[in-house]
Amino acid sequence: MSAQGGNRAVIAALTANAFIAATKFVAWGLTGAASMLAEAVHSVADTGNQILLLRGGAAAKHAATPEHPFGFGRARFINAFLVSVILFSLGGLFALYEAYHKVEEVIDGHPNELLASQWWWVPVVVLMLAIVAEGFSFRTAIRESVASKGRQSWLRFIQTAKAPELPVILLEDFAALLGLSFALVGVGMTLITHNPLWDAAGTALIGLLLIAVAVTLAVETRSLLLGESATVEATARITGALSGADGVGRVIHLKTLHLGPDEILVAAKIAVEPTESAVRVAEIIDNAEAAIRASEPMVTALYLEPDIDRDAPKQQAE
Repeated sequence: MSAQGGNRAVIAALTANAFIAATKFVAWGLTGAASMLAEAVHSVADTGNQILLLRGGAAAKHAATPEHPFGFGRARFINAFLVSVILFSLGGLFALYEAYHKVEEVIDGHPNELLASQWWWVPVVVLMLAIVAEGFSFRTAIRESVASKGRQSWLRFIQTAKAPELPVILLEDFAALLGLSFALVGVGMTLITHNPLWDAAGTALIGLLLIAVAVTLAVETRSLLLGESATVEATARITGALSGADGVGRVIHLKTLHLGPDEILVAAKIAVEPTESAVRVAEIIDNAEAAIRASEPMVTALYLEPDIDRDAPKQQAE
């Protein structure tokens, strides 16, 4: 996935959420609908999340330093993990608290502000407009993801993607559309039945949804933060390039690690032809390095250890 494509999806989501958050707060201020407040806070959290993703992308471009010799590529992973924390706390837990608070008000016999308001129609209009805006944002994220997804299922793409921006935006936008639907049903049924518990139920569903998305994001980004190897396809290209390099007998062992979404560290022990010439060994290593970088451009850090293939005589004897 290109960083530019991810940024387009993030900017589209940021624009949509900033606009939607403002309209939701207006609707909540006019009617006091719990689901509108939950959705407004949800949109604020999403807006902050998109800013975090953009900042992570910018930080990842910083040049390596002596203290961080492999660069700052993991800043994108860190900020994506922070997104999951914000969604869980500011989004999910707040919505559940607001739902609990509204249920308490119903039990205590407090009049419902939505039913008493002359602006009862505003939340319905705002939610429908928000669904349209989120739909456009979701469509942008899908279009930017298609090339990277390939023939994988969407679930598999989210689970295996090394670049966090598009999976995060896809999950956020999907959760936003579901949350808006829950809010619309809750507000609509409250207005139809005059039972404010519908509004509280819609708010609770929004909270549970956001917590589920947050946990999913946290699990996936935690794996990236701990350090994931290159994909099977990338590893096969690297191994093939090494094995086919002039003077390399075989790959004894190979380890890879993603330093960032588009940066791979490779460490390998390779069997080279028996020779007493240091110049020839250096030439073999140079050829192998060139072959690897040509086959997999994401390799930014490369360490090769030459060795004699001591198993070769045994294999020949067999």
